[in-house]
Amino acid sequence: METFWIDITDIPAQGREFSFSDPEIWAVPAKHYAMEAVPGKGMEATLLVIPQGDKCLVTGRIAGTVSIPCDRCTEPASFSFEQQFETFEELVPDTQDDREPLLREHEGKLELDAGTILWEQFVLALPVKPLCSEDCKGLCPHCGVALNMHSCDCGSKEGDPRLAILRGLKFPDKDN
Repeated sequence: METFWIDITDIPAQGREFSFSDPEIWAVPAKHYAMEAVPGKGMEATLLVIPQGDKCLVTGRIAGTVSIPCDRCTEPASFSFEQQFETFEELVPDTQDDREPLLREHEGKLELDAGTILWEQFVLALPVKPLCSEDCKGLCPHCGVALNMHSCDCGSKEGDPRLAILRGLKFPDKDN
């Protein structure tokens, strides 16, 4: 995954704001993880970094549009989002944690991995179950035709053969 390290060594106590609008910040990791998420124009993020010794508070905002496949029919669906976030990062010795640090000392400088923070927030902002529309019919489970555009008569009335044993199930009457 792409990292984007920013030097936070000489940031004043009140912090410093960084702005990001290059779509590659989100597109490159999406390709790396084989995600079909395509950041749209207007993607932007801001980070306010407030250093606190060998730690830092990061508050920010990420907003824009993204095109991702519909969960039912796989057609591209566009979503707009805006998300505020806050994270606290600290310098972790290399021997203490197996994950890549987001805050590091490098060549006498304190650096923050803004690329990873922005990617995490981008993924968290994506819808859990993206739909092209609330009434999306999805794909036929038998022939795979997109039911929003076409109809099919491939035997979908028969039902799932694994549930055939339940077709004869009788429920007792409530009154008896």
